[in-house]
Amino acid sequence: MRFKELEIPEPVLKGIRAAGFKECTPIQALSLPNILAGKDVAAQAQTGTGKTAAFLIGVFSRMHAGRPPVRGTSPQALIIAPTRELVVQIEAEAKILGGPNGFRILSVYGGVDYRKQRERLTRGGDLLIGTPGRLIDYLKQKVYRLKSTRFLVIDEADRMFDMGFISDLRFLLRRMSPYNRRQSLLFSATLTTRVMELCYEHMNNPERITVTPDHVTVEQVEQEIYHVGNTEKFGLLLNILAREPGSRYLIFCNMKTTADKLMDHLNANGYKSAAITGSLDQEKRLRVLTRFRNGELPILVATDVASRGLHIEGVTHVINYDLPQDADDYVHRIGRTARAGATGKAISLACEDYVTSLPNIEEYIKQKIPVTPLTDEMIVAGYKEAPRRKSTHPRRKGTQIKHGKKK
Repeated sequence: MRFKELEIPEPVLKGIRAAGFKECTPIQALSLPNILAGKDVAAQAQTGTGKTAAFLIGVFSRMHAGRPPVRGTSPQALIIAPTRELVVQIEAEAKILGGPNGFRILSVYGGVDYRKQRERLTRGGDLLIGTPGRLIDYLKQKVYRLKSTRFLVIDEADRMFDMGFISDLRFLLRRMSPYNRRQSLLFSATLTTRVMELCYEHMNNPERITVTPDHVTVEQVEQEIYHVGNTEKFGLLLNILAREPGSRYLIFCNMKTTADKLMDHLNANGYKSAAITGSLDQEKRLRVLTRFRNGELPILVATDVASRGLHIEGVTHVINYDLPQDADDYVHRIGRTARAGATGKAISLACEDYVTSLPNIEEYIKQKIPVTPLTDEMIVAGYKEAPRRKSTHPRRKGTQIKHGKKK
């Protein structure tokens, strides 16, 4: 199905063309006719299948049909997402798709200038995107209202439960207009019993839509795994990077210290890279992600803070330098490649520290990950090691710390 076959206003079609979209993905083809007809929707689809564009195109089309002449304190539409990274990604896509309509798009989330976000929000907007905590903070201050908000989107609902945001989510929903006076859309990787209970409680008889629910990994991802010792992992990684130059790599580690050390070693060996971890402040994290998105940075090293909610075009390879300990994290990690119909490759390095996670992962994805035999020639030797990072809290000379006292 092509977008022009649907009843989408011309300004929204112009935004779709600006984004480079022509044909609907399966989730878009199934959900958009219902959204355009004004129905509530609860949709399940794999990561990277075009969920964000589906709800943005639907909401913008509905907003265009009944756009009020004056902006008030209530945004026309509210999108709630669990993470800052996902909010930023939705906002970027919304500005492309909604730009030709002249919609004012706002976002609020933690880790950036609180006062500037507040000032922008006081001026009003058409679409508000935010994380639950920051949305509640400004709502309690009466910076904005939700009583006149006509469209609601809950993105990654299952993740809301996992991160403990469900009470915050219900707080916001109770302060909106009744479910029969708004259109509500919910998108989730899984429509579990608790997610569906949320739908029945706060939505108006939603249409339930599922796309390939039996396949938890994206079919276009080519997967392979190496069984490798800890001391050989970096040498094998250098071999992988060298044999496919010009690719864009997203490399996952389980711990911040591993990610930082790996970034340092890669840069020491001529591979331009940067790392994002939970301790990196939001502004620096966004700068790194921007460099990776625009191709300036070919390799991004990350902990699982980056495995959900990121849509970056052209990621050719996801490498699990550390095999994740949670099977669900494996699916979300490899979902960063092969997005929106593209192909991609996921390579996992199973060392002695994390190989015990493999049976659970394979049971969860309902398939065996093909094993690639490892030979000595595949391990790069003689590489440079980066200098050890200096401690951020060095002990002063001539002092000893014992039981909290200086002697």
